[in-house]
Amino acid sequence: MRAVSKTLGACIVASCILITTGCGDSTDQSDSSSSDLDSPITFSFFGADASPNWNHMQDAVGKKITEETGVTIDADFDISSGGGNDRISLMAASGDYPDLIFPKGNLSRLVDAGAMIDLTDLIEEHAPNLKKVYGEHFNRLKYSNDDPSIYWLPTNGAVDQIYFDATNGAAIQHRVVKELGYPEIKTLEDYENVLRQYYEKHPTTEDGQPTIPLTLSADGWRRMITVTDPAAMSTGIPGDGEYYINPDTYEAILHYKRPEEKKYFEWLNKMYNEGLLDKDSFVQKDDQYKSKIASGRVLSLLDPNWGFSDAENALKSAGKEDMTYGYYPVTLDESFQRKDFQDIGFDGYGIGITVDCEDPVRAIKFLDWMSSEEGQILRNWGVEGEHYVVEDGVRNIPADVQEQKNKDNNTFSKESGVGLYYIFGAHYGDGVKDSTDNYYTTNYPEQIQQGYSEVEKEALKGYGITTWKDLFPSEEEFPVKEWGAAYNMPIPTDSADYTVAYQKTQDIVQKRIAEAITASPDAFSRIYDDMLTEIDNAGAVAMEQQYTEWIKDRVRLWTGKEIQ
Repeated sequence: MRAVSKTLGACIVASCILITTGCGDSTDQSDSSSSDLDSPITFSFFGADASPNWNHMQDAVGKKITEETGVTIDADFDISSGGGNDRISLMAASGDYPDLIFPKGNLSRLVDAGAMIDLTDLIEEHAPNLKKVYGEHFNRLKYSNDDPSIYWLPTNGAVDQIYFDATNGAAIQHRVVKELGYPEIKTLEDYENVLRQYYEKHPTTEDGQPTIPLTLSADGWRRMITVTDPAAMSTGIPGDGEYYINPDTYEAILHYKRPEEKKYFEWLNKMYNEGLLDKDSFVQKDDQYKSKIASGRVLSLLDPNWGFSDAENALKSAGKEDMTYGYYPVTLDESFQRKDFQDIGFDGYGIGITVDCEDPVRAIKFLDWMSSEEGQILRNWGVEGEHYVVEDGVRNIPADVQEQKNKDNNTFSKESGVGLYYIFGAHYGDGVKDSTDNYYTTNYPEQIQQGYSEVEKEALKGYGITTWKDLFPSEEEFPVKEWGAAYNMPIPTDSADYTVAYQKTQDIVQKRIAEAITASPDAFSRIYDDMLTEIDNAGAVAMEQQYTEWIKDRVRLWTGKEIQ
């Protein structure tokens, strides 16, 4: 599953300076339940991802966290599409930092600026829960072979994660597959036939708007997610950002150089010229894309659920569950297997403590409490008696609460706080049980099935499955990726040649891939081949060689392997 790591944005200087709101005294006690956790304290925080439902800890979970720990988080989130790039650059230039920071792809920039505290000794002395959760994965917390410091705690990745449901693939409305009798959808040909058949029957919606068989969002970095990533996944490679990494040699190349992916993009060109791909795909803004989805007239998407969940929630709130989506493992042809569920091991972006925090001991104890069994259950399930109940030793979500989550998860999240605090501590993944033999998270088969609407259950029944994952190849069919998710790998800030070449290649792809897909069929191959030549001329080969060495270094650090 790919994180949004390579984005651009802008902000004004005045909004970028976070003032530390104060860190109280603490005693040097290693037990994270020490009494000093009760005294009121506020930590300033910057998150490089947006958090639109953040309620300033006035939600139920936030209030409980403050009650148990004394901590209030004065949070500032990047609301641009920049992934924190500009905000963090300004922080590094000014030397003013929040107490806590989730920098996403900008850790190296902060480390080079001397902004981050090495957490190794703090964890050893004050964080038994962090030590327990990370366990055998501690090598994956180290910054590099040359600098084994721990500058962040990976918190958007989960330990021992098992995915029980699919949230990526070809997303197709339930009403489409129902009307067509739940057809087999495995290849691009199958997929195209389904869209074509339904579209020919229903060229317009009930209110007279044109039906859209397939739309994409190529607005900035979203091009990677809905245009180029699906080419990689449908041709049998796992999501590693813009690269294909050979699992035997660790050699990295830009994945769209692969001949099989050219065939995928040629298929998109065909869809465009035959009117099955939205003509606005390469000119619309992401909010326009979501607006079309929320209208119900888009039959299919090539986007992970997080990319359009707000629009889908709007459909659910409007009672249009038949216009929401199931997920299908579409590949170029039957010779390929999708690797959506290939295990990446433990990997992820994280939260760190900066040099401007006056009380790093109290900060690490807070993050440790959030990583405790109590803290994880609170973050995942909410407040007992309000968001879940325990009956005969089993945690359950009451029917009325589940209905609220199903109908309007945004409002539920904002009011409850469930799901808003994941990055403030380590956590186990789906499928892991706590000391009471209950799952840490609410994402396990029985609960997932309770979360389905009746329309979705009907679609699943039509295919003879219980979750969408049942349609996909299992993680057991593939080896664990030794380098994790490549897109999470911090890029050294002294790699100017790499950075320049990377940006040049991305600018070329952003422009040329749209030209190739929207060209006449007889012009496609020339434009695509010219694009590949252009990116090589822009320095792609040397860039790929450098990336290969970084991947090898990561494998060496994490596994101890000797690699040539």
